[in-house]
Amino acid sequence: MKKLTGILLSSALALSLTACSGSGASETSAPAAETTTAAQTKAPESQAPETEAAGIPDGTYEGQGTGKGGTIKVELTIKDSQITDIKVLEHQETPGYADAMDKLRETMIATNQIDVDMVSGATLSSTGFLEAVNNAFEKTGAASDLLAAKAAAASEEKADHYDADVIVVGAGGAGLSAAITAAENGADVIVVEKMNNTGGNTLISGGEMAAPGNWLQEGEGIDDSTDQFYQDILAGGDNENDPELVRVLADNALEAAIWLRDDVNVQFEDYMLFFGGHSVKRSLVPLNASGVELIQKLQAKAESLGVEIHTNTAAVELVQTDGKVTAVKAQSDGQDITYNASKGVILATGGFGSNLEMRIANNPQMDEKILSTNSVGSTGDGITMAEALGAQTVDMQYIQTYPTCDPETGTLLYVGDVRLEGRAILVNLEGKRFVEELERRDVISMAVKEQTGGVSYLFWDEASMQASGVNASHKKEYDNLIERGILVKADTVEEAAAHFGIDAKELQATIDRYNQYCADGKDLEFNKRGELTAFTDGPYYIMKSTPAIHHTMGGLKINTNAQVLTTENEVIPGLYAAGEVTGDIHGTNRLGSDAIADITVFGRIAGFNAATAE
Repeated sequence: MKKLTGILLSSALALSLTACSGSGASETSAPAAETTTAAQTKAPESQAPETEAAGIPDGTYEGQGTGKGGTIKVELTIKDSQITDIKVLEHQETPGYADAMDKLRETMIATNQIDVDMVSGATLSSTGFLEAVNNAFEKTGAASDLLAAKAAAASEEKADHYDADVIVVGAGGAGLSAAITAAENGADVIVVEKMNNTGGNTLISGGEMAAPGNWLQEGEGIDDSTDQFYQDILAGGDNENDPELVRVLADNALEAAIWLRDDVNVQFEDYMLFFGGHSVKRSLVPLNASGVELIQKLQAKAESLGVEIHTNTAAVELVQTDGKVTAVKAQSDGQDITYNASKGVILATGGFGSNLEMRIANNPQMDEKILSTNSVGSTGDGITMAEALGAQTVDMQYIQTYPTCDPETGTLLYVGDVRLEGRAILVNLEGKRFVEELERRDVISMAVKEQTGGVSYLFWDEASMQASGVNASHKKEYDNLIERGILVKADTVEEAAAHFGIDAKELQATIDRYNQYCADGKDLEFNKRGELTAFTDGPYYIMKSTPAIHHTMGGLKINTNAQVLTTENEVIPGLYAAGEVTGDIHGTNRLGSDAIADITVFGRIAGFNAATAE
């Protein structure tokens, strides 16, 4: 899993991660900052050297670098030419990816080296930490080759095989939901995860979940039903979905949300979002509008039930005995391991948004020119392993882009959720609206691609900022965008427009026209759904964004029991799948917030059926 630093740095430029998944360097919900070299970085002066050995002064030195979420500050302690301690003084990295800094710290101290391999899957966090430590070491005035390398202690070796009732491959939202449900139904469960941390795309997502008839809808008097949700999913996917799978998703989404709330103890905010393509506002929002809340609670619940989670362990092959899937072959730090499953194997490995070769093979338009919001772990491993057994795949050509992503890194921009509150408009460089702001993701993305520079500009006012609260709930991202100039705050429309070179006169005309629509109660240009709210006084905000690959609708064909099917539509005994590794649920396009409903509903179905299989 470890890669050379130079290769990973190149990957960081090509991929965005979670961080929705999320890499594909989308490793957190906050966008990556531009890298600042150690020479450019200013850090507090270190304390005076105490002694000197082998040319390296003893002392404590501070340094800083730029990680995924912003500035990382560290304190490096040198004694007798040995690295005795490295403390992280400040960081804004997402939990899970922040763990990369602990792993790097341990390696640096153990080997007495500052030039070490980055943690795979946490490229940007690793880069920022390494930069900060190197910046601190520069304060010694010594060359890093004066640090005498030590051999690190051998990592703890795993057993050559493990036995359990159920083996789950993938520790994202779908995998953890499956593992919990299987354990709650009496199964011994082991989760195998190839990355160094749990979470997958769920960790880097906003975690919003569509649930018809939910408790907040009741409080707001919103009329909704499972049938209405069912129709929205089908329409959103251009009726290319499997109606039976959609029916299961629609009918069980609310129950799954209640399960997350009451059984897993996920905290939901007291407001909802109105995602594009939905007919009503129905999407629940987890604490801090982040998938971190989901993953932390799911992992805690799983561990409380005795579920083992083996990270840094990549599944490479499924094993069949008399036609039934009975084991998973995996590798960890070069070691071959077999995970035997007496009842079943559940694939929850996510999609293939970060597998450039697989993307292009299925949709040539989704090439290296398009950034990705996905976790770097989203490489289609589960699909490949199941295909080797004759599994059927469907809808592989349908690859979705999210319309409002960081134009430099491709990460999801959650500050842009002000759009989902219905309180912002999308304009182009010419200052004109060009699409309904609450349209489907694919429709908006395609419309953005046709605009000058292939980018859009989201405009809103201070009243909308206060109402949405995105600057508070996503403060790290907000500050980072302001610092990099991707988001501007200005007292006047003219000043905000000038920052990006937008036609200010036309933008003002667009705002005036939109305000008239709000007064009249109808958007005559794009028939924007939801409540229309006029813009008032400044300050005003404009955020630049571009579409990036976000979700792969295609994957393994499953039935309503989450069993994987062959190309002949026959069940592969002992093999189940849930989440983005599957296909035919969302058709040509997934509606926002349907993924969390999908992974939870089918994760639970897979977990139950695997645990109760004979």
